[in-house]
Amino acid sequence: MPVYTSRVRIERKKGPFRHAHLPATERPVHFGIHSEIAEHYGAEVDTPTATTLDYIVAATGG
Repeated sequence: MPVYTSRVRIERKKGPFRHAHLPATERPVHFGIHSEIAEHYGAEVDTPTATTLDYIVAATGG
């Protein structure tokens, strides 16, 4: 029996950019790409943004 079910809503914006609406946050969290990841995909980035991978690494390290 689950003890907790996370209620998260993802809004896809453009390309790799999306907003995550998370519990206990008033504003959405913005995800995108930056540096080596943008280079890998051949994408140009005007505003570097943390990736979902960055958040996963931070969450497992915490």
